[in-house]
Amino acid sequence: MTPLRILHSEAATSFGGQEQYIYRMMLAMRERGHHLEAVCQPHAVLAQRLRDQGFTVHTTYMDGPVNFVKAATKIKNILRQGRFDVLNTHSRRDTIVAGCGGRWARTPLIVRTRHLANKVGSLLSYTVIPHRVTTASDFVREHLIDRGVKPEHVSTVYPAVELSPLPASSSLRQELNLSSTDIVVGCVAVMRALKGHRELLNAMQPIIQADPRVHLVVVGGGSPLLEETQAYALDLGLDGRVHFLGNRNDVPNLLAGFDIFALATRKEASGTVFVEAGAAGLPVVGTDVDGVPEMMQADVSGYLVPLDDQAALTTAIKRLVDDPDLRHRMGQEGLRYCRLEQRFGTDAMVQRIESSYLRWLAERKS
Repeated sequence: MTPLRILHSEAATSFGGQEQYIYRMMLAMRERGHHLEAVCQPHAVLAQRLRDQGFTVHTTYMDGPVNFVKAATKIKNILRQGRFDVLNTHSRRDTIVAGCGGRWARTPLIVRTRHLANKVGSLLSYTVIPHRVTTASDFVREHLIDRGVKPEHVSTVYPAVELSPLPASSSLRQELNLSSTDIVVGCVAVMRALKGHRELLNAMQPIIQADPRVHLVVVGGGSPLLEETQAYALDLGLDGRVHFLGNRNDVPNLLAGFDIFALATRKEASGTVFVEAGAAGLPVVGTDVDGVPEMMQADVSGYLVPLDDQAALTTAIKRLVDDPDLRHRMGQEGLRYCRLEQRFGTDAMVQRIESSYLRWLAERKS
């Protein structure tokens, strides 16, 4: 196979899940023998991260009408001079700016990656400017098809989930002074309203009040919602039974100390945290929204409950609290599905994107 020359563009300047996706993709595709470069805004965190890994990173401002013309012209020249086969854009702004540069340069294949589960308005940055689209889940893919993107023009490429080796033990219970007989329900998510922390607290309240062994551990930061959620837990009378750990850099260690993972998220393009929990051997409980069902096996590795059905959420968690054999069985199924089968690994991600690029390039050439 002839190596491809691929240019990724990203207008965002922070470093969140979308930028991690690009970073991991570029590293993995380089390992496969392809040539990769990127174009970012000058102050983007991603730009420096990629440079640190030895990538060539071009920079240009992408905001405003004046910068639009300058940036599109610069990217057109980069694509022409570099003889790139593929331009892969990642957000609406850089799809319009870099995509126009790509059309101007007559780049053989322009691909837009859709990372979010939000409803799509205009199809300008999905069907008019790019030639093809990749999505983070089948849910997002189906939404784009419903909006008018041709099925053969959109492919699902799950983001790679970096899985640490399973730790031999966890320091969580010692840190919180919990015994081996206590049952820990854990949640790992940044503190945003759409992550459903209040809904989870509401569902946990009757379980905690009925069973002195049960504790809820919440991992993730984000002011002011963290402080508001802590106050809400006090209002529910859960003081001493709900533990807020804030941001942590030892999530694998914490997961190893959980018995159950639960997240009542309201929106999730894919929901890779469910993969991390399943790969840690934990039974998971999640809401039946967006891409979450693709990250687990309902009624096999955990439970999916309808959004805003507090009774169903309570019932699902309580069923696992009350049945250690069920916890173990579902946890082992999650371990197999998420870790042993490697369906969410880097190799799977690269194989999907590589085959999509090659198929679409052949289609357009013919």
